[in-house]
Amino acid sequence: MELYEITSEENGVRIDKFISDHFPQWSRTIIQQWIVDNHIQVNGTPIKSKYKVKAGDHIEIREPDPIPLEIPAENLNLDIIYEDGDVLVVNKPRGMVVHPAPGHYTGTLVNGLMYHCHDLSGINGVMRPGIVHRIDKDTSGLLMVAKNDRAHESLVNQLKNKETKRRYYAIVSGIIPHDKGTIDAPIGRNPEDRQSMMVTEKNSRDAVTHFQVVERFYRHTLVSCELETGRTHQIRVHLKYIGFPIVGDPKYGPRKKQKFPIEGQALHAELLGFQHPSTNELKTFQVPMPHDMETVLTEIKKIER
Repeated sequence: MELYEITSEENGVRIDKFISDHFPQWSRTIIQQWIVDNHIQVNGTPIKSKYKVKAGDHIEIREPDPIPLEIPAENLNLDIIYEDGDVLVVNKPRGMVVHPAPGHYTGTLVNGLMYHCHDLSGINGVMRPGIVHRIDKDTSGLLMVAKNDRAHESLVNQLKNKETKRRYYAIVSGIIPHDKGTIDAPIGRNPEDRQSMMVTEKNSRDAVTHFQVVERFYRHTLVSCELETGRTHQIRVHLKYIGFPIVGDPKYGPRKKQKFPIEGQALHAELLGFQHPSTNELKTFQVPMPHDMETVLTEIKKIER
């Protein structure tokens, strides 16, 4: 359940638009259906989609349980980095969707997890069993998966309390002049393109990314980014915002097309750290950059050194 109180600055916006702007994980169509089904109320009363929010309104959103679907278990030869009775850490390849969704009901990480093990947490429903957090389809790297509800709650709370460690490698266009820095800029949905995000003060959420330059070339930079928050497309949006878009990014990348041998953004979740839900031991995992990113770096070095 989500609760939200309207401020004076948010006064007068249609409720379906307001919710979709603040909660980008839900489409406006889904929100409108939830309003019809009374899953969304204002001040304890059902409303219609055309209702315009007022300062002081209390919005209550009760996300319905997902409709049970048969998720086929598939042997996808997942790269399991660590596993015990509570958690599983997997190195997701670029191009793999994390969980089933319209257009992607097979070949996802969840399909592979269903084949690999049968003890996954059920907090996120049948469509996202065990999934604690996500990385984009065309981003590679480490994800933690919960194998029971107690572990799931522990890991989610660590994410909310900023107690996990998530570090990424990115190859960006341009030479970042500062050796390190912090990008503190709120992120919200782009009103002109509902499928993309942007830095904006309107209908946004706080977002903080710390970065450090690893190596500079003539026209590109290898940079390490650490997440303090975990907004949709955060690193991709933040790096574009400061003028250094990620190589190969089809949505936020450089305007000039670059012919590097990589399908999607050159972004890799290389380090993941969290406190084990049962033992309280600090667990830290690292995986090297995948072959496609190494190949991009090799080509850049040949051209720009």
